[in-house]
Amino acid sequence: MAAREIAVKRYVVKLSDEEREQLDTLIHAGKHPARQLMKARILLKADASEGGEGWSDSQISRALNTSVATVSRTRQQLVQEGFAAVLTRKHSAASARPRIFAAEAKLIALACSKPPKGRARWTLRLLEETVVELNIVDRASDNTIGRTLKKTRSNPICSGNG
Repeated sequence: MAAREIAVKRYVVKLSDEEREQLDTLIHAGKHPARQLMKARILLKADASEGGEGWSDSQISRALNTSVATVSRTRQQLVQEGFAAVLTRKHSAASARPRIFAAEAKLIALACSKPPKGRARWTLRLLEETVVELNIVDRASDNTIGRTLKKTRSNPICSGNG
């Protein structure tokens, strides 16, 4: 364990008074994502500057009930990428799931239109079949249709047909 802590010390956290104050405010005011709060607490505990606590990774992981690896990665990210990068979540275009139903406006217009002859209202299955028939999308599921329309159901833009 001691060898692990010595290896980690190459990423030494030294916060300015302003950064320390910003982290303290983040922790004690408002609502913030748990990941962001955890990283703020780690940085405050790891701070080796004059006003900081300067704890080891194992002490921090025990105190905050997290892994030593998380503490180590947070130190490393601060040193390599900077203060702002640690507190902001990375969003990768490659990892984000593309929207399945890009023709949302056409779906809403269809759901607001009169249902087909012999039908009292549109069903998710019927909408699913119709958007494929009309070449609005290549394929869709009733689940996708339902998720897409969900926001309009709570605040209807249609006159009872949605």
